Amino acid sequence: MKRSIALGLAGSAVVATTAERPVAHAEGPAWGPCPEDVSRPYPEMRCAPLDVPLDHDDPDGATVRLTVSKLPARDPAARRGSLLVNPGGPGGPGVAFAGGLSRSLPPEVLAHYDIIGFDTRHTAHSTPITCVDPAAYWKNPLPDPDSPHTRELNWQRADEYADGCAQRAGHYLPHLTTPSNAKDMDRIRQALGEERISFLGYSYGTYLGAVYGELFPQHVDRMVLDSAVNPDISAVWYRNNLSQDVAAQHRLGLYFDWIAQHDHVFHLGTDRAAVSGAWEAILHGLRAQPRGPLGPAEFIGMTFDALYGEHGWTGLAHGFSAMRNHNDDRELVGRVLPKDEAAENSNAIYNAVECADAPWPTRREQWERDSAAIAREHPFAAWYNSWTVAPCASWHAPRRRPLHITGRGLPPVLIFNSEGDVATPYEGALRMHRALPSSVLVTEKGAGGHGVFALGSNAEADRIGVDYLVRGTVPADDVSVPGHPLPDPAKPQPEPKAVRLR
Repeated sequence: MKRSIALGLAGSAVVATTAERPVAHAEGPAWGPCPEDVSRPYPEMRCAPLDVPLDHDDPDGATVRLTVSKLPARDPAARRGSLLVNPGGPGGPGVAFAGGLSRSLPPEVLAHYDIIGFDTRHTAHSTPITCVDPAAYWKNPLPDPDSPHTRELNWQRADEYADGCAQRAGHYLPHLTTPSNAKDMDRIRQALGEERISFLGYSYGTYLGAVYGELFPQHVDRMVLDSAVNPDISAVWYRNNLSQDVAAQHRLGLYFDWIAQHDHVFHLGTDRAAVSGAWEAILHGLRAQPRGPLGPAEFIGMTFDALYGEHGWTGLAHGFSAMRNHNDDRELVGRVLPKDEAAENSNAIYNAVECADAPWPTRREQWERDSAAIAREHPFAAWYNSWTVAPCASWHAPRRRPLHITGRGLPPVLIFNSEGDVATPYEGALRMHRALPSSVLVTEKGAGGHGVFALGSNAEADRIGVDYLVRGTVPADDVSVPGHPLPDPAKPQPEPKAVRLR
């Protein structure tokens, strides 16, 4: 979704400033109207600025400004406290996401909690940064991610991106980390006047929640981690990205099965092999001759994105069908949207946080060896996904050793994950569950969506989440819930109620 960024724009770059001012106002946040792109769809939400230390080890030094949002509890007499929410990424716009959740969270949760959104530092409305001119750097079609002939070009682009981040945002990069985000969350807690906060985090937000819980267990009330990142030190973040490639290949096969089951609609074949062949034929055709902005990178990317959920399956499959059967590229070309400054900001934060959070290989040979090894059996997204984070190989900022997650001192924690999640593969949820001894794991069986609770797709998962957040009860042991149904292509497909997860 295109949107404007409220903080200063200069040419193609977003300019961020620091300020020497108190970290928090004694009277609490000064709530007022939200930025226009948020207030237009969610007029009931209020927003406030909050200044936090650029470097939490220097609390009296320079600050950066966050934007925090609030949707007050609908039943003030039943109000339990503040529920901070995070959409993942890193780099997902949390204020807008909180607005989306206000349309999909179960009514009991909305009655009992103030819903608190926040754009993490340097994201969206929180002193945003960019690393490149999106119109020039992201001009479509992008280089083929798979071809050996474009490998050197893709490495040059990765280096260019890392250089751009250093030039445009180098002052901030050492402090763009998950521990910094977690400490910012505690500043929000203090500004709200809460002794303890509750938290609902999706995807990257599960790692953010785990780090917050490790740093501030005494300030955690209730915590829901949905679509869990593997928090193991050895997995954050390089190995976690490689694990997505295996999950994506499996999920792609299930998508092709679904298309084959509806051959009377799509006419691409009656089994997985036939549909896969049709998809490969489109890809090979785009390698030989891109269609305007649509090349192999864009085609792989739109397919990869569709695997996060099922709401886009029908439209994309119609696009495959039109292209393969009628040489009609309008649907697929129409899905290639140029990156604007907001999308580039999200990409900048995605790289900045992951690159700084943990060590990364610095030798190209290791990246290429690992990507090639994955691609031998899981070729679909192995190289495409690798280039997404390749700037980390030449990142111009210190890399931290990830925090060891022990879960000591935490109250009961509720974890959700679907079995076939691409972005946060199920093994990661098992690892998060082991790392947090007080946690209970809820598995959505036979499903592969990214996000389970409060996104409008699984009533039983919502019931379990409400029982926990509102009444403090969790299942006596780990539990499985039936997966949500796959779409019927003969029926209109509603958009998800909440903002799409990264």
